Amino acid sequence: MTTISSMDVSHILDQLNKPQREAVSAQSQPILVLAGAGSGKTRVLVHRIAWLIQVENISPFAILSVTFTNKAASEMRGRIEQLLGSPIGGMWVGTFHGLSHRLLRQHWQEANLIQSFQILDSDDQLRMIKRVTQSLQLDEKEWPSKDSRWYINNCKDEGIRPQSIEDRGDSTTQQLRTIYATYESACQRAGVIDFAEMLLRSLELLRDNPNLLQHYQQRFRHVLIDEFQDTNTLQYAWIRLLCGDQSPPFAVGDDDQSIYGWRGAKIENIQHFTHHFPQTNTIKLEQNYRSTGNILKAANAVIANNEGRLGKNLWTDQGDGDLIHLYTAFNELDEARYITSRIEQWVNESGQYQEIAILYRSNAQSRVFESTLNEQAIPYRVYGGLRFFERAEIKDALSYLRLTVNRHDDPSFDRVINQPTRGIGNKTVDIIRHYARSNSLSLWDASKALVDANSFTARAGNAVFGFLTLINHIANTIIDLSLEDQVEKVIAASKLKEHYLKKDKGDLGQARVDNLNELISAAQGFHYRPDDEHADMDFLTAFLSHAALEAGEGQAKAGNNCVQLMTLHAAKGLEFPLVFLTGMEDGLFPSQRTIDEKSKLEEERRLCYVGITRAEKQLVISYTEQRRLYGSISYNLPSRFLDEIPSSVVHEIRPKTNVWQRNVQTPKTKLKSTGKINETGIKIGQQVSHGKFGEGVVTDVEGAGEHARAQVNFKFSGSKWLVLNYANLKKL
Repeated sequence: MTTISSMDVSHILDQLNKPQREAVSAQSQPILVLAGAGSGKTRVLVHRIAWLIQVENISPFAILSVTFTNKAASEMRGRIEQLLGSPIGGMWVGTFHGLSHRLLRQHWQEANLIQSFQILDSDDQLRMIKRVTQSLQLDEKEWPSKDSRWYINNCKDEGIRPQSIEDRGDSTTQQLRTIYATYESACQRAGVIDFAEMLLRSLELLRDNPNLLQHYQQRFRHVLIDEFQDTNTLQYAWIRLLCGDQSPPFAVGDDDQSIYGWRGAKIENIQHFTHHFPQTNTIKLEQNYRSTGNILKAANAVIANNEGRLGKNLWTDQGDGDLIHLYTAFNELDEARYITSRIEQWVNESGQYQEIAILYRSNAQSRVFESTLNEQAIPYRVYGGLRFFERAEIKDALSYLRLTVNRHDDPSFDRVINQPTRGIGNKTVDIIRHYARSNSLSLWDASKALVDANSFTARAGNAVFGFLTLINHIANTIIDLSLEDQVEKVIAASKLKEHYLKKDKGDLGQARVDNLNELISAAQGFHYRPDDEHADMDFLTAFLSHAALEAGEGQAKAGNNCVQLMTLHAAKGLEFPLVFLTGMEDGLFPSQRTIDEKSKLEEERRLCYVGITRAEKQLVISYTEQRRLYGSISYNLPSRFLDEIPSSVVHEIRPKTNVWQRNVQTPKTKLKSTGKINETGIKIGQQVSHGKFGEGVVTDVEGAGEHARAQVNFKFSGSKWLVLNYANLKKL
């Protein structure tokens, strides 16, 4: 190794703290850098590469650096070149897929590919699987191509080929294996590969060609991996194969930020790194340059409850800063309005909208925030996703609703005539469109005329007639129902929930169903006053107009000065001076599906840790005592993660105004507005019982009529404020 006693390395080391310098200048051996949130991991990677090139005289040709996004790879290359003051030609910097593609292009013959092989995107892959399904004479309804695609990609991510699949007598596995094998053969004949194949094929290329593997192991003497906690089975196998015994890996990651288990990431990879590489030097980056002391104390306390951690404790020299504000809202409207008021306060005090993020666990939570921000003319952007009323499943449901009001709504008719699939193909729809244009008819009237004239094949005619009958039946069924029941009935009759659960496996399908249920919540909470612009409409028409106006309000574009709305998963890697961490209730965050399974609950806790550490200066956490979400009202306990935050860093805030959900067309029995609530029989000291929280004692009462509420100290659930119109308290 080159000595550095006479070399000026100040430009590489002076900007670093002690652990960062230790990592950058470490001896050549397996290195695991546990880089806490905001601790400068990218800086360490960049400066490590600069150190290898300038101090240890390692050729860029001998360095490979892999990360997860093209943006991160491009940023890393730019920062390295800026630090070195010269280009770094010959060095491989890229994503797993990008580097695998490069290998396959250079060694297409050894990989058993044609030189001009092409890459299938997700849609192309799906179309090919559909053709395979048809060639096997399988019913698409019984063997959906999207299910087969998920199965094939999952197998490839685990490094499994069809011939390695054990069916153990299971007919479903046998058929999926056949589809997988037939799809592989079709891809080979066509000279195409999909994204999952890219990494698996490159691993097999190296594994099955010893001379080629030896060449790359000798070439890449330094392999650096970013975001190591996010690697899946195949990616880690690829790294271990490439490193072999000669190229010790330099892995940078954070086990406390491993939040992608649902898409294949294995936290075990970083936890077992020192077992696979016994001579590992583990270096911890714990100084945080992003957040204040109180925010870090909260994050440390929460994540400390996970078992099997490699162990870090974030700290900062920036001081404690503001306390974390904890707001207990009556309901989701109160939560959104409080947050809006805090946003306005921030901006009035010379802050910027773009410095603010609202984080939530479920996409469906964005609806109330979007509506409230629109009301207050606060610019916002849903980061990495669509606004609520722009989401496909919501537009589908609204199209069904619009057709019940107006059969001649051609865009709605066109959208859902075969959504979900009901055997009406593109050819049939084209016939309807052509007939409608030629005869100046709506698509609805054209369909009726064509059915009456027996202009379709028997199968297509029955399918179109079935659709027309369905819409008429729905319209007749919902005519006298409340708005929320109308929406609920239409969603049920359309079978959109079943469609999306079958079409989109796992969390995506469930998220779409959650959004459809949230549309029911939107209907439950919808109301208008006599002086509204919708006053002469029935409730359904007014609601549909409201939805159209909400969707029509153009959200801010990327780069504009606007509030950012995003899920906690989307927030990873970002930071904001002011962060709102919302919906902190058991059953919502952590989600109900994770509470009873330790590994999933711990991933939820890591997600909470990620959310907390997005905040730089101020963190506001909120939860509600009752929440209307997914079409029903729930009374959840505060998130168990809140109990893990030290009270010394929290300032609790009680709501100052009474906010309640109401639905004008289905009014609840109201308390008399006498200015007192004596007529309810609920008074201070009264023992009461609640259906969810059990028995308790009334400690405070306030308000009147539909504003009336009581504070009850429950034996097992603690103190809660409840709106008496909905609480159904029983006197004991």
